[in-house]
Amino acid sequence: MSAEDTPLTYRLITGPDDRSFCERISAALADGYILHGGPALTFNGTSVVAAQAVIRPHLVAHADSAIADAVLDLEDEEEFDGEGIA
Repeated sequence: MSAEDTPLTYRLITGPDDRSFCERISAALADGYILHGGPALTFNGTSVVAAQAVIRPHLVAHADSAIADAVLDLEDEEEFDGEGIA
């Protein structure tokens, strides 16, 4: 699987606030994404533009686990010899 084919953990879907935008969000939900926060709306002078963040929860959980492991590694008690202090 190439990097282009790998599902993203996070996506921000934007576009005109119309049926097509809702279909794109629905397709993302069908692909296993979940909504992350509420939608954002703005007016560009002629039409309403919407944005919705979506995430893949199992990929986020995996990333959170890796971060937790790294923090635990930092918290391991090691003797500090004073080297590296500026």
